[in-house]
Amino acid sequence: MRTYGGIETEENYGMTLHGRIIRDAWVFGILPEGDGFAGRTAADMQMLFDKVSQAWEPYGQLPSRLPPELAEKHQRIHAQAVAQARARGWNPELGDDD
Repeated sequence: MRTYGGIETEENYGMTLHGRIIRDAWVFGILPEGDGFAGRTAADMQMLFDKVSQAWEPYGQLPSRLPPELAEKHQRIHAQAVAQARARGWNPELGDDD
């Protein structure tokens, strides 16, 4: 059975759907901050996705609707991830092939 390698092993520090779900799980306290979800299965990832989706429901999936404490945490966690990804060479601009 294949398992997920963890957000730390993803190219560009997880600037992917999986990475976003994991970071949002940190925001909502579903996972402890820094838990990269390594060693979990696709079924575990689906359950995490469902929990994170449910946590977002009251806020319409919009960070701007989060209460101040969660909004600050969201901004901090995601800004840190973007900074780390950029430091590793990630470029958020779409290329001609994207």
